[in-house]
Amino acid sequence: MNETLIDGSELKNSAVEAWKADGGKVVGTICCHVPEEIIHAAGMLPYRLRATGVTETSEGDAWMSPFTCSYARGCLQYLIDGTFAFIDGLVASDGCLMAGRIYDNWKYVDINKDKEEIFFQQIAAPRTFTPKSIEYYREHLETLRQGLEVWGGVKITEEKLRASVQLYNETRRLIRELYELSKSDTPVLSGEERLRIILAASSTPKEKFNEQLRAFLATAGSRKPVAAGRARIMLVGSALDDPEYIRIIEEKGGLVVTDALCFGTRYLWEPVEPEEGDALTAIAKSYLGRPVCPRMVDLHNEFRDFMIGMAKDYRVDGIIYSRVKYCEVWGGEGLYFNEQLQEENIPQILLEREEIMTSSGQLAVRAEAFIEMIEKQVGGKIHE
Repeated sequence: MNETLIDGSELKNSAVEAWKADGGKVVGTICCHVPEEIIHAAGMLPYRLRATGVTETSEGDAWMSPFTCSYARGCLQYLIDGTFAFIDGLVASDGCLMAGRIYDNWKYVDINKDKEEIFFQQIAAPRTFTPKSIEYYREHLETLRQGLEVWGGVKITEEKLRASVQLYNETRRLIRELYELSKSDTPVLSGEERLRIILAASSTPKEKFNEQLRAFLATAGSRKPVAAGRARIMLVGSALDDPEYIRIIEEKGGLVVTDALCFGTRYLWEPVEPEEGDALTAIAKSYLGRPVCPRMVDLHNEFRDFMIGMAKDYRVDGIIYSRVKYCEVWGGEGLYFNEQLQEENIPQILLEREEIMTSSGQLAVRAEAFIEMIEKQVGGKIHE
């Protein structure tokens, strides 16, 4: 795979280092309901927080309840121990209550350290998709725009917002092309590699990332096919930011061909449709209306249709629900959709996980058992 894309998947990559060396500001984001286009239009680098590779969470544990998910505690660990020292600001959403604790606690920690220059803001993302909720969400996006303008000494004009939307829509188009590589019977991209590319997208200036991904896609056809695997798998669930998790599943014969994940199709998939005279309204409609997050209480049918549609489109043999322990958003989704998936002849399994990969052996055993179960069933209907 393109070396620059591999580098981009690292927590602190060369692109971030170059950005900081040029005096640029890096703004951390929590949750897919924080529109990166607004931060980009301010001339700043959006950086999606993640806990990839965290080995201990002593600092995070000191500030968070043990019943908070390890993804949130891992991100806070990196913020406190200096791993994310390059981050100048933090924008959170109330979309995930546990991840919101990252914002609450790090803000308090930094106030005690007299780091008042750090930008902090939290926006509210309603759990319904109605004209009223879109208007409310837009108001919070306007507050974010104004806050960034004051803090950064910049002006986020309508023209800048539209330019950012256009750039990010190009990113979305390229990411869809990336996923298309997995539709073939002989795909040239593994699920592990695809996640690394998405991680690069979440932590690299989009101008640079688009150029790198465009170059990769141009030569992807000449790559050797990856191991076909014994079953084509779709991953659904909580934030999954560790390629090692997918590598273990694929080692056991489950080729991960698509997903409905925060670091996947839930990150950048549907384009922001133009809205005459108001880019913020267009952004609000797009981010709030995407049917790939179970927190949206009135879009469950749309989410079900998206998931089943992707499973059929990518000829999936089984779905793995990858739920982080104590994740409140994904607490009951596997059970909720169980009946619908059975009707579609799509096997499923819940594999609860922790951010620290201490149970990799158990993951390997359960993943292989699930694949063996798929092989024993009478298949084929989902692919018709």
